Amino acid sequence: MGFGAGESDVSEGASAAGNRVTFSRLELNRILNLYGRMVSDGEWRDYAIDFLKDRAVFSIFRRASEIPIYRIEKDPRLARKQGAYSVISASGQVLRRGHELERVLLVIDRKLALV
Repeated sequence: MGFGAGESDVSEGASAAGNRVTFSRLELNRILNLYGRMVSDGEWRDYAIDFLKDRAVFSIFRRASEIPIYRIEKDPRLARKQGAYSVISASGQVLRRGHELERVLLVIDRKLALV
């Protein structure tokens, strides 16, 4: 299963393999760097990645048996409107949405830095 082979254009959306939306290599690298820092701080313990037909989802768990505390989603259908990227809390509230993954992820970085 590929990660989009380094593509950064979110308007393309689906990968050639099975018409699934994926994170590009650069996007996944940024998400995993954040994830690694939070694991080393003891905040997060597990993750899951889902490549669906309409969106890609990176779910972050505090423990493997819980519901995800955050979901990082890429939905190419929203790329021209509100932005393809969003961070969603466990309650389903959209914490931030935008066109640039780096800026959207700041909501998680800042929130955990304040604790």
